[in-house]
Amino acid sequence: MSAQAARAAAPQAPILLRETVGSIAILTLNRPAARNSLSEGLIAELHAALNEIGGDKAVRAVVIAANGPVFSAGHDLKELTARRSDADRGRAYFAELMNACSAMMQAVVRLPKPVVAAVQGIATAAGCQLVASCDLAVASEAATFATPGVDIGLFCSTPMVALSRNVPRKQAMEMLLTGEPVSAATAKEIGLINRVVPAGTERDAAIALAQKVALKSAHTVKLGKEAFYRQAEMNLTDAYRFAAEVMTENMMARDAEEGIGAFIEKREPKWQDR
Repeated sequence: MSAQAARAAAPQAPILLRETVGSIAILTLNRPAARNSLSEGLIAELHAALNEIGGDKAVRAVVIAANGPVFSAGHDLKELTARRSDADRGRAYFAELMNACSAMMQAVVRLPKPVVAAVQGIATAAGCQLVASCDLAVASEAATFATPGVDIGLFCSTPMVALSRNVPRKQAMEMLLTGEPVSAATAKEIGLINRVVPAGTERDAAIALAQKVALKSAHTVKLGKEAFYRQAEMNLTDAYRFAAEVMTENMMARDAEEGIGAFIEKREPKWQDR
């Protein structure tokens, strides 16, 4: 058997790994040789995993991590370029892939559980978008972030949606227009990530942060996460009206009654997640 045939016959490593630490689901991008680029297959597997986790009551939080030196270099440009030979020069495929990726990013936001990114290295383009789409993010001091599509004639328009909802406009525009990377320290300063930790500890730090949130009432966290993103798109008056409705509904929940009672009685609450 030739070396090429042997490689073809060898079982392929899964492109997305899933493990559980207590009540935390860890999804690990596993295409290190391809810089964890978000291929069509990896986007689909991430989306499917998020959908499955959404209905799993045993999971209270999610960490998205990556193997290798790069968190994610964005879309798989080789995969995209291969479709230039299509009759429509790839237009239909590009539209399908961009919409699939956008749906996956929205699934992160809409998941009724908190999602924490653990960034060990470079996160560029759609990789930066994935970090920005997560509710929380912990990064190694060696990590960098960029939206460098402009350098190759492809403006990072879809990453722009998540980025511009995380950082101030001027900083977002500078990243988008120059394509230059920003350090983990700068990313924290502008609000793209929450914490910077020593290299090699980012995964454990992300799990620890997820575990802090996992101690809260899952019902309350679900209500709060959904309300946070909804009110952010409203004007001030509508946001307050909506938030008042959410607070009223939340007050009627069993866990709010229990939590307030536990606080008054100076004891630990016993959540029932309802």
